[in-house]
Amino acid sequence: MGKTTLDPDDWSLFRASAHKMLDDALNRMETVRSGRVWTPLPEEMKSALTSDIPEAGVDHETLRQNLADLLPYGVGNTHPRFFGWVHGAGNPGNIFAEITAAAMNANLGGRDHGAIYVEKQVIGWCRKLMGFPEDASGLIVSGTSMATIIALKVARDQRMGFECRNTGIAGSTLVGYASAQAHSCLGRAFDLLGLGSESLRKIPCDAHFKMDLAALQETIEHDRAQGLEPFVVIGTAGSVNVGAIDDLSALADIAQKEKLWLHVDGAFGATAILSEELRERLAGMERADSLAFDFHKWMQVNYDAGCVLVRSGEAHLRSFSGRAEYLTGAGRGLAAGSPWPVDFGPELSRGFRALKVWAHLLEHGVEKLGAVISENCSQATYLGKRIEASDKFELLAPVTLNIICFRYVSEAVNDLNDLNREIVITLQESGIAVPSTTLLNGQLAIRVNITNHRTELQDLDLLLEEAERIGDELVN
Repeated sequence: MGKTTLDPDDWSLFRASAHKMLDDALNRMETVRSGRVWTPLPEEMKSALTSDIPEAGVDHETLRQNLADLLPYGVGNTHPRFFGWVHGAGNPGNIFAEITAAAMNANLGGRDHGAIYVEKQVIGWCRKLMGFPEDASGLIVSGTSMATIIALKVARDQRMGFECRNTGIAGSTLVGYASAQAHSCLGRAFDLLGLGSESLRKIPCDAHFKMDLAALQETIEHDRAQGLEPFVVIGTAGSVNVGAIDDLSALADIAQKEKLWLHVDGAFGATAILSEELRERLAGMERADSLAFDFHKWMQVNYDAGCVLVRSGEAHLRSFSGRAEYLTGAGRGLAAGSPWPVDFGPELSRGFRALKVWAHLLEHGVEKLGAVISENCSQATYLGKRIEASDKFELLAPVTLNIICFRYVSEAVNDLNDLNREIVITLQESGIAVPSTTLLNGQLAIRVNITNHRTELQDLDLLLEEAERIGDELVN
């Protein structure tokens, strides 16, 4: 009996199946502009995916076919009429990076190897793009949710003293502040960091859905009077509901005056810094103590890839460093290259996410990526104007960036919320388009997010035409 291995028995047959698989993937991406936006997984395929774990394997051609069968049943975000959530559309060039990463199978927890230097270059590029200093630190992570946990842990540890890593945070009176429109990942981060989600104060917003700065100041003063300890204020650069951007410069001033850590949640909006037309709206972001943002949204990198930047590289290192004996670094050999990524975050086992970001930036450059962002915002303005000119729809929020919130209106219907919810579900199930819904001041909105380099004005025209048709049919 020969040695057991997971390599192919016949590399030529494997290579043939691999080439077919690449063609399957490229065919899917080449034709993604046509057909349905979202196609639900057929019941027979759902049933097949409940089968027992296989005792014996299949040949590579069967494996290829099983994989190819899944290609039509994604969430739909590669299609130009996917408007539901802030999902990037991805790009074909990332296939190159993903193949390379799979072949290398690199663990980016640490050690001195080529992949680490690629990530360091990406972090260096991000520091420059976002206006952070040279001694700022950073890490490529799964997304803004993880980036937020890392950033707020540094903020917590710096305020409580880094010895809290060993002694815990029992009796903590720390509180933080974010807009009522801020993302739910912030409350979750407070929960995971042991502070409790209720320690994150939700500050009311103004008519433009930006944080009310007077209310923020009042809440800080009230909390201090109650014996609590404010430690962080979180600005939102592009809220998920409407795309609002808080006054980051004013928040930076308040943070400086009140001696608070300023964190910016820039999940998608921070990358608007690439757009000449939009970057001035992000003034003040460069003053943040930490910043979290995604590459897989408006920068169109394939899922998943996000980034955290921390102004004080020293504080960042102190918040996470400390390795087991078997991870001791050295001045030479594979254990060289300290500090390692594991010294800046919770994960030792880390995939080569940085490669697809690096390859994407090399392929397209920031000028082209910024142009896509600008175009999406122009498309949002176009749709907003069409809605304002219509007697069948009304805007429910100002169009700030790339998100439009509106609803179908009719005097013949008592419950417009139910009507608009049904319009959205019908659009999704028909495969025509995928908007989503949100609630603004108690009113259910049809929410259209444009974060897709494939979207054209004709896609927006079709969305409105079909939404009006469906609304008319439901009313009549």
